[in-house]
Amino acid sequence: MTWKTLAKRSRTVQTTSPGVTLQTDRLELAASTQADIPELYAFLGDRNAMRFTHCDESFAACRKRVLVHEWFRRRDGFAPWVVRVRGTGDIIGWGGLYTDPFDPGWGPELGYYFAPVAWGQGFGHELAAFALAYARDNTAIRQLTAFAHPQNVPSGKLLLRLGFEPTGFVEAMNRNRFTFLL
Repeated sequence: MTWKTLAKRSRTVQTTSPGVTLQTDRLELAASTQADIPELYAFLGDRNAMRFTHCDESFAACRKRVLVHEWFRRRDGFAPWVVRVRGTGDIIGWGGLYTDPFDPGWGPELGYYFAPVAWGQGFGHELAAFALAYARDNTAIRQLTAFAHPQNVPSGKLLLRLGFEPTGFVEAMNRNRFTFLL
């Protein structure tokens, strides 16, 4: 299923302010709250789960990252969503659109971070496709950047399936860079 098909089946609204939940076929997406941080840290602070990306060294570091991104949501109108399974409310991921406050200069990005229990079930594709449609319909973003560690083959394949173009290797980050024109 392409991101455009999935996006047509998803419901979008004009905001992701606290208390507003967006939905896809299987996911609920919402702004992060302080109450979400312990469940987010369970995987964002797990070295194995985050072996191909940033791993929060402590609960305090995770809290800071989540809260700074929420400040950026107020500034930019977008930031990573807490990703829950529809029906159960279980937090399985964090991601979407963002401007990285900790590694600035890349412009708007697409990123996704999932708990190991969610791997291999298509949730990354569902979140990313929704985020692309959201960017197109609700923001002024015209180009997105995404990164994938060379050993994270599923993530690189996902970005290509969504229509991202490889634009080179960023040695300082040890990541392949991809771009997407909206």
